[in-house]
Amino acid sequence: MTDSSTAPPTTPAGAGGVDPGSSLSDFGIDTTSQTTGEALRTYVSRVRGGELGPLPALLGLAILLIIFSSLSGVFFTLNNLANLMSQGAGETIIAMGIVPVLLLGEIDLSAGTASGLTAAVLALHLTKAGNIQGSMGNTVFFGFVILMLLAALLAGLLRIWVGVAGAVLGAVLILGAPVNPWVEMLMAVCVGVGVGCLTGFLVSKIGMPSFVVTLALFIAWYGVILLLIGSLGELSIRQNPVLYDVANGNLNTVGSWILFIVGAGGYAAVVLYRHFGRLRRGLVAQPTTLVAVKVTVVLVLGAAATYLLTLNRSPNPDLTTIAGVPFVVPIILALLVIGTFVLDRTRYGRHIYAVGGNKEAARRAGINVDKIRMSVFVICSSVAAIGAVVYSSKIGEVDGTSGNGNTLLFAVGAAVIGGTSLFGGTGRVRDAVFGGAVLATVQNGLGLLGFQAAQVNIITGLVLLVAATVDALSRRRATAH
Repeated sequence: MTDSSTAPPTTPAGAGGVDPGSSLSDFGIDTTSQTTGEALRTYVSRVRGGELGPLPALLGLAILLIIFSSLSGVFFTLNNLANLMSQGAGETIIAMGIVPVLLLGEIDLSAGTASGLTAAVLALHLTKAGNIQGSMGNTVFFGFVILMLLAALLAGLLRIWVGVAGAVLGAVLILGAPVNPWVEMLMAVCVGVGVGCLTGFLVSKIGMPSFVVTLALFIAWYGVILLLIGSLGELSIRQNPVLYDVANGNLNTVGSWILFIVGAGGYAAVVLYRHFGRLRRGLVAQPTTLVAVKVTVVLVLGAAATYLLTLNRSPNPDLTTIAGVPFVVPIILALLVIGTFVLDRTRYGRHIYAVGGNKEAARRAGINVDKIRMSVFVICSSVAAIGAVVYSSKIGEVDGTSGNGNTLLFAVGAAVIGGTSLFGGTGRVRDAVFGGAVLATVQNGLGLLGFQAAQVNIITGLVLLVAATVDALSRRRATAH
């Protein structure tokens, strides 16, 4: 580490001026120890310089909560808040997968219909007793299998072994796997891996613009969905309790508190361990007061939310009991922890930020740029498949419009609203969660107030437009500084 008294450290390009390896970047201190007041003034200075991060999303979410709670007496009921968590969970998960793509300055317009395709394969396998071939027909079925094997071959050319394994396993499961909800979910993810390999290869090795490739695949996958299900058809998954409970079930009381201990307690332990570890080694660290405040806020909010969600929130408490943290919460938390660790604490994550900041400089530094570019599309489609499982579970069926319509717009919008830049190089996985919360709150609140789909779409679009404008202006301001 460079001595802070002699030279400032180098900040990775595109990480918003903050080391992406730091989990405590909100009030990060670069070169000198500071008091709490000085750290706050430094943070304010960075915000004024255009490094906004998730601040606009958090402020917007706070304003929305105040507005909707004052206009609707139902908004802040436990039942609605729990429903709010699962309402936009599927699209939020897709947005989490889109973040690495956006970090490279690319776009994946096919993420929505790719997720719909994985959901269609899942539902076909479940409802047709595993006989996908009989449902697809020989030509489509064997063409699909060949496509998966081709995806594995393309991943092998760039030595993306996870892509190879996922695509091959997907082909094997499609050829003859027993009917089982866990097998169906694994199959969906493997199909997502294969789709990502195809998309990523066309972008990284063939050199086609990601906008053109993914727009074409958006249309193509939509056509495949219609071919498999039909424009007016639907495949119900309600009859399977495991699949249906993914987005509609809840942890029991004990499980809810265990989640709190593991989640909030784990966060506090990691943050405090790193903080005091830096102090013991004589390294520059944030003021202990700020660290303590952040940990305390997380613990208090987590405990309050867990307690409230373990209360009976059933509209008819005498007839049924609905209590516990929704299953989608640990799913999103697990993806958030994994995604944050990969981007912030691994060489691969640093390479993503490096390529997003300056592709040519990254290439000259020895980074395999083509491999990085292909891999983020594999991640995107794989995570989109998980999102497909969640949103299909929420509505209890898969139809010809799955993954179409507003799914992609919600996902991309969530990432951008949360603070991930459309220009590449700046963003974190948590941005998708914050942005997803904003969009889910907008749609939920407007629905409670009786707004129709037209008005909801208009307002949601305006929210996204404002977020994109803030992104462009903050980037310009940061460049000027």
